[in-house]
Amino acid sequence: MAWFKRTEKGIQTATEDKKDVPKGLWYKSPTGKIIDSDELARNLYVSPEDDFHVRIGSKEYFEILFDNNEFTELDKNITSKDTLHFVDTKKYSDRLKDAQEKTKLKDAVRTGVGKSKGKDLVICCMDFAFIGGSMGAVVGEKIARGIDHSIKNRIPFLMISKSGGARMMEAAYSLMQLAKTSAKLAQLADAQIPYISLCTDPTTGGTTASYAMLGDINISEPGALIGFAGPRVVKDTTGKDLPEGFQTAEFVLEHGFLDFITPRKELKNKVNLFLDLIQDQPIR
Repeated sequence: MAWFKRTEKGIQTATEDKKDVPKGLWYKSPTGKIIDSDELARNLYVSPEDDFHVRIGSKEYFEILFDNNEFTELDKNITSKDTLHFVDTKKYSDRLKDAQEKTKLKDAVRTGVGKSKGKDLVICCMDFAFIGGSMGAVVGEKIARGIDHSIKNRIPFLMISKSGGARMMEAAYSLMQLAKTSAKLAQLADAQIPYISLCTDPTTGGTTASYAMLGDINISEPGALIGFAGPRVVKDTTGKDLPEGFQTAEFVLEHGFLDFITPRKELKNKVNLFLDLIQDQPIR
């Protein structure tokens, strides 16, 4: 039996059915802390008692980072095609349709252009709710076009990663996006335009192997899972117990793969502080 048809063990919840931002009157964090959902939203989806950062999507990140939530969305109507006519437990074409209906998104990334603290900024932000934030041809193309917009208009570029990795339903088309986005970021570097990479929970697979770790500065939210293969796969492959906190943002920072970790409340200020420093502008 093919691996993608196994159901007797492991995670069985369909990716598109998993929730990021909690629904309902109350939210219970993994440490057992309970908070009113409205209060959680006002606190930028961070549990105040234990500082747990709830997964959020592009809608919430744009609200946090763009001044007055004003921005222009680029390439918003690009959608994926089932070029390979892929079928696992359902047709890929049906999976795309279901994901679009449930999330109201066209694919797993959105690109916005607006002002953050008065300065122009291009933001590409991934949405885990759309097939696990998996990276297919549309994700790669929209990131590439976002970088092109940054180069053409000489605007700094911010990439917010939240992904389970390559989209298996697109096979080699998905893997090609690693090289494509990396090449575009090389052009951005040649143009001497700043690139900030923000890793959020989770940043794994091909995303980590390409654009997520290529920033001029690589930052993360607290507690985010950052790695290539998941901890369970690494443990099963090596046959060894993993260090405490393995693949958390704090572990990755300690081992030199991040520049700093920033709480969500400080994200807008920290991003703009770096842009001011690298562009030699007065710090606001």
